[in-house]
Amino acid sequence: MRSDMGQFGAMEVFDMLSTHIARTVSFSRLTLASIVAAVLALAAGCTASTHAARPAAIGVASSAAAMEALIDRPGPVEVETVVGADWAVTRAGLINLDAPAAKAAHLTDGDEPIQIFVHVLRHPTRGTFLVDTGVTRQLVEDPSRAGVGWVVRKAMHVEKMRLGTDTAALLGREPPLAGVLLTHLHLDHVSGMRDVPRGTPIYSGPRETRDREFLYLFSRGTIDNQLEGQDDIQEWRFEADPSGRFAGVVDILGDGTIFAILVPGHTGGSTAYLVRTPKGPVLLTGDTCHTRWGWDHGVEPGLFSGDRPQNAISLSNLRALVARHPGIDVRLGHQR
Repeated sequence: MRSDMGQFGAMEVFDMLSTHIARTVSFSRLTLASIVAAVLALAAGCTASTHAARPAAIGVASSAAAMEALIDRPGPVEVETVVGADWAVTRAGLINLDAPAAKAAHLTDGDEPIQIFVHVLRHPTRGTFLVDTGVTRQLVEDPSRAGVGWVVRKAMHVEKMRLGTDTAALLGREPPLAGVLLTHLHLDHVSGMRDVPRGTPIYSGPRETRDREFLYLFSRGTIDNQLEGQDDIQEWRFEADPSGRFAGVVDILGDGTIFAILVPGHTGGSTAYLVRTPKGPVLLTGDTCHTRWGWDHGVEPGLFSGDRPQNAISLSNLRALVARHPGIDVRLGHQR
C-alpha cells in the first residue's frame, strides 16, 4: 500500500481527517474511524490523475546492451541540476528503516533535509528538455493558489520549504522547451508544471496517470491542477529488455544521447534517465533512490514507495549499472 501523496503517509492523513472532523462534528473517535475507513475503502480504485495520456510520439525501444555499448563515450548533451527548493521530510519515507543495513546503522525516524531538483538537458540540435519540473514560486508562497489541496498542504509541510530557483525564473533564461521528461507523477516532481509553457510535450513512464491507490483520492485533484491546460502526457513505449538487466530501455531521440530506463517500484511507471555528456554519463535516478545514504548502502525508499520489494530490485539494477560503468555521475532524487 503506497504511503506517498507528495511526501506523507496514510496514518498521517487519517489523523488529520479525524482531527478536523472531530472539531466540527460531534462524532466519537470510533465512529470517525469507521467513516474515514469507509471513505478510504471506497476510494481504493482512485487513479493518480484524470489527465489524458497516449503513447509517446518519439523514442525507440532499445536494450541495456545497446545503451551500455555507448555509455562510456562522451556525448553532446549538457546537464545542469538546479535546486528548486530545500525541504525536510520524514526519514521513514525516504529510507526503508526496516532494512537490515538501516537497523545495523541504528537509523531512526526524524526530519531528513532534502532538495527538490529540476535537471536541464541541452541537446545541440534537438533543443532543451527538463527532467522533472522543480518548483513554482507560488507553491512556497501561497500553496492554495498553486492548486494544492488542504490535506496535501498540511501533510507535506509546505512551511518547511525554502525556495531556491523557481521554474519560471529558470525558464526565463532558457530557449523554448523541446519537452519535459518526468521521472514519475508525484507532486514534488510536477510542482513546477504551472510555469511550463502550454503546448510543451510532456513524457512519462507507462500508466503513471492510471496507477490506482486509495490515497490518490486526496492527491488527484492537486495533480490535475498542476497539469491543467497541458497537452496529453506521452508515455514511453518500453519493451522487455532481452538481457533482463532492466524492465525496459528507450532511446529517446534515436541518436543514443538520452535514454529512458523503466525502474518500477516507487510508482509503476517510474523512469530513470541516462544522459551522455562531454564530461561522461549522468544518471538521473528519480525517486528510485531519494538519498545518498540509501544509494551508498543499497537501501530502497520506505513509506513513500508503492512497491518496496520492486523498488529494491530497480535500485539494485541501477547500482549494478554504475558498478559496470564507474564513470557515471549519479544524481539522486532528493539529495546530492
